[in-house]
Amino acid sequence: YEESLMKITGIKLRKLHGTMEFRGEFWEERLIQPLDIYPEYKARGPAWLPKIDDNHYAMASTFVEIETDGGVTGLGGPIDGAQSYIIATSLSKIIEGKDPTANELLWDQMFRASVHGRQGETMMAISAIDCALWDLRGKIYNAPVVSLLGGPTRTEIPAYASMLGFNVEDPALVRERALEYKSKGYRAQKWFFRHGPMDGPEGFKKNVELVRTLREAVGEDDDIMLDCWLSWTLTYTKQMAEQIEEFHPRWLEETAMPDRIDTYSEIRASTTIPLSGAEHEYTRWGFKRFVDAGALDVIQPDIYWAGGITETVKIATYASIHDLQCIPHGHSSQANAHFSCAMVPTLTPIQEYLVKWNTVHQWFLKDPIVPQNGVVHVSMEPGMGMELDPDKIESEEQVEF
Repeated sequence: YEESLMKITGIKLRKLHGTMEFRGEFWEERLIQPLDIYPEYKARGPAWLPKIDDNHYAMASTFVEIETDGGVTGLGGPIDGAQSYIIATSLSKIIEGKDPTANELLWDQMFRASVHGRQGETMMAISAIDCALWDLRGKIYNAPVVSLLGGPTRTEIPAYASMLGFNVEDPALVRERALEYKSKGYRAQKWFFRHGPMDGPEGFKKNVELVRTLREAVGEDDDIMLDCWLSWTLTYTKQMAEQIEEFHPRWLEETAMPDRIDTYSEIRASTTIPLSGAEHEYTRWGFKRFVDAGALDVIQPDIYWAGGITETVKIATYASIHDLQCIPHGHSSQANAHFSCAMVPTLTPIQEYLVKWNTVHQWFLKDPIVPQNGVVHVSMEPGMGMELDPDKIESEEQVEF
């Protein structure tokens, strides 16, 4: 038996370079961030992509590729430099020579070998490997990942337009963009606040105006979600919730830093607006804290951060016991689609589509997922749908440490 198993022979870290054509500013504005309580950080703009000229941006992404002695490979990513280092110097040694179909074994061994990395960059590196292994298994078994997860409960899922990077300071422009994405078939949109507790009455009023503008633009029947990205306080959130409850947001997201679970519980008890969060939490044990505390209505594990598909299935199972929704953060459209379409629809009723961020993350993919009329269709090809597009790759280098 042992001799017949396919073995993992190596891991490549492929850094790809290309050029994206885009007229004007790609990142118009950024979201509020925890460091914005300090003026020098509040003043910083987005500047997330190097600009070549007025119409072109330099693209660079690193993908992890797992190789086997059977000639089958699996792809995961993109990942950053810190994750690449951890994969190259630590995790690769754990999985090389092992059976790539043994997902529980490989996950547990990587996790147990990382006693000082149960959160953060190490867990994100484990997640990337896990997703690449699911892609690999799909190719080995000639089946889409959604089938390996037990078979699809559906082959398409509604998407919500996540508007990270769009201007939120100009109400007229907010209204124009909200109507534009409504016309594209999205029945739900998420927008990101730019102001917080240190921005005084003017910032507070701008936040309320953003919500009012969105509700007036999309009407009463569409959903609006609102992201605070870890940057508010207990008192500020309570005061803001009182002002925006009348606009009936579908949820208020990540109101506080992720370790302040008592804050989330108190906020949830004080408002009729559902709370979502835990995007910046890791593993089933981290999410258990939120669930047991009754802190959230919707949990949002990032499949590429929280432990990969292997771990997110466990997180979702625990959420289902408590009748909570599990709607993953929109880091990877491919992983999210396969995961969500394998779950009961009431558990994963909708998928996040980060309009700008997913454009960047999927730039080098041959078949990027782009919702059609507000709906994501899961790929039924073998694997995850992570094939690279050679026409987009202008140069490539192997990342080594």
